[in-house]
Amino acid sequence: MLKRLLPTKRIEANEYLVLLYRFSLLMLVYSVCRILFFLFNTASFPKVTFFSFLTILKGGLMFDTSALLYLNAVYILLFLLPLQFKFSSWYQKFLKWFFMFTNGVGIAFNLIDIVYFRYILKRTTASMFDVAAFDAGNTNLIMRFFYDFWYIPLMLVVFMFALSALYDMLKPKPFRLRNQFIYFLSGLPVIFIVFVLSVIGMRGGWRHSTRPINMNNAGAFVQAPEEMAIVQNTPFCIFRTWGKKAFVHKKYFASEEELNRIYSPVHIPQSVEPPKKDNVVIIILESFSRAFVGSLNPQLTDPRDRSYTPFLDSLIHESLVFTNAFANGRKSIDAIPSVTASIPALVLPYVISERSGNAINSIASLLSPQGYQTAFFHGAPNGSMGFDAFTKIAGFQRYVGKNEYGIEADFDGIWGVWDEPFFQFFAHEMNKMQEPFATTLFSVSSHHPYEIPAKYKGKFPEGRIPLNKCIRYTDHSLQKFFDTARKMPWFKNTLFVITADHAVDSDIKEYYTSVNYFAIPLIFYKPDGSLKGVDNELAEQIDILPTVLSYLNYPNPYLAFGTNLFDKNSRRFVINYIQDSYQFLSGDYAFYLTDDKLTAIYNRKEDPELKKNLIGTVDFTVEQLLPKAIVQQFNNRMADNRMVVGK
Repeated sequence: MLKRLLPTKRIEANEYLVLLYRFSLLMLVYSVCRILFFLFNTASFPKVTFFSFLTILKGGLMFDTSALLYLNAVYILLFLLPLQFKFSSWYQKFLKWFFMFTNGVGIAFNLIDIVYFRYILKRTTASMFDVAAFDAGNTNLIMRFFYDFWYIPLMLVVFMFALSALYDMLKPKPFRLRNQFIYFLSGLPVIFIVFVLSVIGMRGGWRHSTRPINMNNAGAFVQAPEEMAIVQNTPFCIFRTWGKKAFVHKKYFASEEELNRIYSPVHIPQSVEPPKKDNVVIIILESFSRAFVGSLNPQLTDPRDRSYTPFLDSLIHESLVFTNAFANGRKSIDAIPSVTASIPALVLPYVISERSGNAINSIASLLSPQGYQTAFFHGAPNGSMGFDAFTKIAGFQRYVGKNEYGIEADFDGIWGVWDEPFFQFFAHEMNKMQEPFATTLFSVSSHHPYEIPAKYKGKFPEGRIPLNKCIRYTDHSLQKFFDTARKMPWFKNTLFVITADHAVDSDIKEYYTSVNYFAIPLIFYKPDGSLKGVDNELAEQIDILPTVLSYLNYPNPYLAFGTNLFDKNSRRFVINYIQDSYQFLSGDYAFYLTDDKLTAIYNRKEDPELKKNLIGTVDFTVEQLLPKAIVQQFNNRMADNRMVVGK
C-alpha cells in the first residue's frame, strides 16, 4: 500500500543534486526517529516543552549530520567517482544495496534505543558489544526482544520500504561529454570539496578551534542532562565511543596531598574491638526499584502502587533500613563491582573495561584471609555478563551458576534458573559450607520478558506494568528462602544485606527523575534484632563493603570508594554517571558535572522534579571539590592499577 502512495516515475537529475537529495532523506528519517524516541519515552523527559523540543531537533541535526557522514563516507566516495561506468545499471544497483544496508543498520540502532533507553537511561554506546560478548544465551534474548517489542522491527520495515521507494525517485543523469578524461578531471575538485565539507560536518563546525563534537556537546541544546539522549542519535554515540579508554588520568588537583585531604578511598579501620566472625550473606535482587517496596513509599495512595514486596516489607520492620539509597549504575553488570568491591560504575562498567584485569579488593578477597569461605551464586548460565570471570578476579573461592545447579527443568528458557528453586539451592549449599562464610546471591527472575513459573500464573497481581508480578514472585521466593534458612544452624550468626542491582521504570511519576532513576532499597538484617532502625541519609551500593567490614571490626586497611554507613561522622554522598555527566548527590542537593564543569544544581528536596537550576544563584565551591576528587582518585587509580592498598 505504501508503494502506491509514492510516485513510481524516476526523474533524472544532476548527480550532485541526487546525492544531496538522498542525504536529506536520511536526515529526515533520523529526525523522525528522534521524534519517536521522545514520544515513546516522554515520561523520562518531564521538562521538555514544545519550544524546547524544537531546540532539541535543531541540535539533533548537527549530530545526525556527523553520524550520517561517518556512516555514508564510502557510499559518497563510490557515488562521486568521476567515471562514466558508475551510471550503468549494475553499478547503481550495487550503490543502492550498499546504501540500504549501511543505513538500515543505523536506523535499526536508533529504533532499538526507543525501547532500550528505558533500561539504561542513555543511548547505546560501543560498550554494548562488549556487554553482549559476556552474555550467554543472547540468541534467545534477541528473539524474545523482537517478539515482545514487535513494533520495532515493523517500524524498521516501514522505514526501509519508504527509504527504498524515495531513493529511486531521483536518478543521476550521466554527463554528455565526448572526452571522458575531461569528466574525470572535473570530478576531482568536486570530490575534494565534498571531502572538506564532510570533515566539517563530522567535526560539527568549520573553525580551526572547533574540535570534533562529542556526546556531551548535546548539553548545549537541553535544560537537563537526561535530555541529551534526545539530541543524540545511536550511531553517533557508537562511533564516538568506539575504542575509547574509559579511565584517563585527571589533574583537577595539583598534588596527591591536596587530593587525599579532600577525598581518599583508603580506609584505615579505627576499631579496637576483636573481629567478629559472623557470616555475611549479600542478596542482590534483579530490578528491585525502591518504587516497588511499599514500606518505602507510604506517600503512594493509588491501589496500583500497592506493595509488591509484602515479605520484604515485613523484614524491613525488623532491620536497619536506608530509605534514601541509590544504585551506582543502571545495569546488572554495573552492580556486582559496586556491591561486592565498592567500585562505582563511572563511564564504563569495570567488568568490560580495559582495566578489568586490575588487582582489586572485595568482600571475598578481604575476608578469605580471615578464615571465611566465599562463594558467588547466580542462577544464569555460567559466563553470563562475565560474572564468573569477575568473581574470580575479585577473590571469590567459588562461583555457582546454572551449570552447578544442574536441573534443566527449572531453567526459565532465557535468563536462568527460576528464583524459588535457586534460592532454596542457595540455602542448602550454604548449609554445607564451613562457618564463617561470605556469600552473594544474584536473582534472575524479575526481568524482561516478565515471565513467572506456570504454577503461579494469575496468582500475583500485574499492577501497572508486567514486571510487577515478577517482583511479587521474587519476593515470594525470598520468603521461602528465609523460611528454609531459619531452620539452619548458621542463620542466627549471619548478617544479611539485601539490595537491588539497579532501578527500572516503575510507571510512577515521582521516580521519573535523573535522581530517582537510581533509587533502590538497602537493608541490613540481623536475626538477633541487633540491627534495627531507619536511616534517612544518603546511601549507595559502594557503601556496602565498608559498612559490612566495619560491622565485622575488620582490622586491616583496604580500598573502597564508598563510606561506612555506621560511622555517624562520615560524609555521605552518591555518585552516578548519566549521559556524559557525573551526577553527584550531597545533602539535599544534586550536582551535575559535564566536561569537567559544573552545569546544574538542584535542591532535590524542595524541587524533586529538578526543574529549577540553581547554578549561578548559590555558591557551592566546596561541594564541587568532592566529586572531582572522587573522579580523579577513581580514574587515576584505575589507569595505574592502584585499586588495592599498597599500590
